[in-house]
Amino acid sequence: MKHVAALAGVGIKTVSRVINEEPNVAPDTAARVWEAIRALDYHLDMQAGSLRRAGGRTHTLGLLVSSVDNPFASTIHRAVEDSALEHGVAVFASSLDDDPEREDKAVAAFLRRRVDGLILTTASPAQNYLSSTAGRGMPVVFVDREPASTAVDSVVSDNRAGAATATAHLIRHGHRRIALLTDRLRIQTAAERQRGFFDALGAAGIPASEVQVVTDLYDADGSEAALAGLLASPEPPTAIFSAQNLITIGVLRALRAAGRERSVAVVGFDDFPLAGLLDPGVTVVAQDPYRIGRLASERIFRRLSGEVVEPERVLVPTRLIERGSGELGPS
Repeated sequence: MKHVAALAGVGIKTVSRVINEEPNVAPDTAARVWEAIRALDYHLDMQAGSLRRAGGRTHTLGLLVSSVDNPFASTIHRAVEDSALEHGVAVFASSLDDDPEREDKAVAAFLRRRVDGLILTTASPAQNYLSSTAGRGMPVVFVDREPASTAVDSVVSDNRAGAATATAHLIRHGHRRIALLTDRLRIQTAAERQRGFFDALGAAGIPASEVQVVTDLYDADGSEAALAGLLASPEPPTAIFSAQNLITIGVLRALRAAGRERSVAVVGFDDFPLAGLLDPGVTVVAQDPYRIGRLASERIFRRLSGEVVEPERVLVPTRLIERGSGELGPS
């Protein structure tokens, strides 16, 4: 900074005021400082300067997603980055891996970096770190999964309605022996999707005893093995509602291995790459992860601008995309 000051012919404190956009600096003086910064290719140490910066801003956000290798999460990541770039803000991202301990550590790391705001996916039953963020006046928005507290913002898919739509679609095509393959029910989205599944069964008068439910699935391999077992049972399902995109991949593998891909109907929750290129194409309830990420980041920047906004739960609608697998009738 002293080299910038010498080149601009001003004091170090003046350079600091210009960089921190403080008032009472003459326009021509500020122009000389910025010219010196560009000439010297000077880069401000945002971490070191954050305590001196007006408002304590570091122009960074912390983003915690389920897993960066999941297409849904990576699209949220991209949306947040696109929005942050428009505001001149950098994004630090981390994966949750559905581990509450990992969640706590990631949030602690973000706080040590003094990020200006947090966009989080949660696996914890209670987000104990919220007392720390509230004490700092730090805006927090949860995405994909809702927090225990209603005092913070969340932007999530309408999971229950989407699951009900998927199940009702299979019922309309004549199915009653429907299997639900879903994630761990301690995860809020999995619990909501199971509720939607039973909502549709109840509306159609189908008793729970006629369906099969397999929980605690989270990857393709486990889901493939689970469905292989169901297909080998005396009364195998004629239709599958797979309530997570990686589960859907396992379902498709099991059906292909059994030669049943054209005789067992499938509707998956969440779209995935190449779903429309398979034969038959995979019918899905599609979420809108880009919109989720965009709405969450807009919420953060509204709060950072000083706008007073009441905490809100924003539900993003899903949509059913018919491609063939969900339109097969019972055989």
